[in-house]
Amino acid sequence: MIALQRKEPDRVPLMELEVEESVREKIMPGASLFDFYEQIDLDAICIFEDIPWKDVESNIKRDHFGIMRRFMKMDGPTWPFPVEPLVKEGQNLDDFLESFQIPDPHDPKRLQTLRSAIKRFKGKKAVVFGMHSSFIYPAFIRGIENLLTDYIINPAFAKKLTMMIVDYFTVLTEHAIEYGADAVIECEDYCSKTGPFMSIKHFREFVLPGLVEVGKVAKKNNVPFLKHADGNMWPLMDILVDEAGVDGFHPNEPAANMDIVEVKKVYGDRITVIGNVDCAHLLTFGSPQDVKEATKECIFKTSPDGGHILASSNIIHVGIPPENFLAMVEAAKEFGRYPIKS
Repeated sequence: MIALQRKEPDRVPLMELEVEESVREKIMPGASLFDFYEQIDLDAICIFEDIPWKDVESNIKRDHFGIMRRFMKMDGPTWPFPVEPLVKEGQNLDDFLESFQIPDPHDPKRLQTLRSAIKRFKGKKAVVFGMHSSFIYPAFIRGIENLLTDYIINPAFAKKLTMMIVDYFTVLTEHAIEYGADAVIECEDYCSKTGPFMSIKHFREFVLPGLVEVGKVAKKNNVPFLKHADGNMWPLMDILVDEAGVDGFHPNEPAANMDIVEVKKVYGDRITVIGNVDCAHLLTFGSPQDVKEATKECIFKTSPDGGHILASSNIIHVGIPPENFLAMVEAAKEFGRYPIKS
């Protein structure tokens, strides 16, 4: 937590948004999520809400918003994307909003895993609550192309749908903090590797208000408010830092021209930078020695004077050899002791 105050801890902290199940299983067969994090000794554990999935077909499940999502297997489970938008083609948008049922954010089952993590790790590791706000679920419900079109031709619908989702995650985040979450991280992508999916004007009008709302919950409770967003985020960074008030930014994707050293140079007086050992190429296709050298370089360039948490440039996904993840962890512990000189 000291790194989130932009100070020097005893060593550079190490966190991951997620270590996918197949990677964990190869390293520690049969181990629980919590046992794995304890044994590998990451400094934070990120926990999202528990979704009460309902089976539809063999690899399709319905989530708590009613969205059918396909579970693919690529040497292990991966993020389930929608099969189709929840809003049907030609459906009256006002009728949809009238009948749309938001899940109950007060249901204690939504945060069962988070509460268990807090019970086990509080005071030992930072327990970070991962959540969403104003873009990913509206895009899942409407379809991303339709939602971006709605910003132009159906703005009232887009705003109402978005704020229904934001209200859910705002209450859920309140409960997560009440239970004892040490930090929250809002996880939504707005950019490709070349820049935003939408105009800056539309980002401010449709996305930013919800991001600010969930951030207010963290600020009110003196809990760090972190932001995850892949892609080339340079056009939005001033807004995230100055208007949304984020305290930390993850992952500073190197494949999208997010030079973490430059991000720290520009914003390091206001935010902690989190990242950014490349998981698109280096961790996936490099050797353990390559990973060790890159991790060492990332630490020596980014960590001096604190304000840096080491992580991959997204998650430890199914394509990353376990030995490369372990090489990153070992290098962090070998080279991450303060004082560190660039």
